[in-house]
Amino acid sequence: MALAMKAQASSLVAGQRRAVRPASGRRAVITRAALELKSPPYALDALEPHMSKQTLEFHWGKHHRAYVDNMNKQVAGTPLDGKSLEEIVLASWNNGQPTPVFNNAAQVWNHTFFWESMKPNGGGAPTGALAEAITRDFGSLDKFKEEFKQAGMTQFGSGWAWLNADKTGKLSISKSPNAVNPVVEGKTPILTVDVWEHAYYIDVQNRRPDYITTFMEKLINWDAVAQRYAAATK
Repeated sequence: MALAMKAQASSLVAGQRRAVRPASGRRAVITRAALELKSPPYALDALEPHMSKQTLEFHWGKHHRAYVDNMNKQVAGTPLDGKSLEEIVLASWNNGQPTPVFNNAAQVWNHTFFWESMKPNGGGAPTGALAEAITRDFGSLDKFKEEFKQAGMTQFGSGWAWLNADKTGKLSISKSPNAVNPVVEGKTPILTVDVWEHAYYIDVQNRRPDYITTFMEKLINWDAVAQRYAAATK
C-alpha cells in the first residue's frame, strides 16, 4: 500500500469508536466520529497573489468541504463507517469498479494532498536526492516541468497530474480523470496539481497552462515533495 496514502490518511482519520455503557436490558451502542475537513497548512490568503483567497474560500471551503460531508453521509451505517480515509478510498475503488462512495472519498484525499503540495513563497528548485532523481529520470528540472505541465494540460476535462515514485526511487508522471489517483493503481504519488476548472477559474478563467506554470514556479512545496520521496524509497 502506498506510503503517501498512509501518511495522508493519518491526517484525516475516523474518530475512535466509543462504547456507551448499556442500561439494563439494552445492547451497547457504538458511536463513530465522522471524518473531518482538514485545513490547508497556511492561511487562506497566504498563497496570494499566485492563488487568491477567494479561490481557497471556494475550492477548500466549499468544494472540499462538500466532498467530506457527502462522504460521511454515504458511509454512515455501512461497513465503511468508522474506517480510516485510506481504507474507505481503497475499498470503494472496488478493484476498478468504483462504488458511489469513491468519488467523494478520493477527492477528500486528493485535495488534502494538493494543499500540502503547496506553500507560501514556494516554487524554486528541489535539492538533494529528489533533485538528483529528477535529473536522472527526466534529464533536467526544466524537462520535468515540461512533461508535468503537458500531463496537466492534456488531461481532458477534470482530473489531476501526478509525480510518482517507486521503491527504487524511479520517478514517473501520470494523469488521472475525475477523482482517480495513483494510489488505487498501486503507485506512490509525491506531488499533484488539481486541473479541475474550479481550481483556477476564479483567478485565470480558462487559462489552464498559465495556472500550471504558476503552480510550478511559485507554489510547489519542494520540501514536502522531498519528504514524500524519502518515505517512498525507504
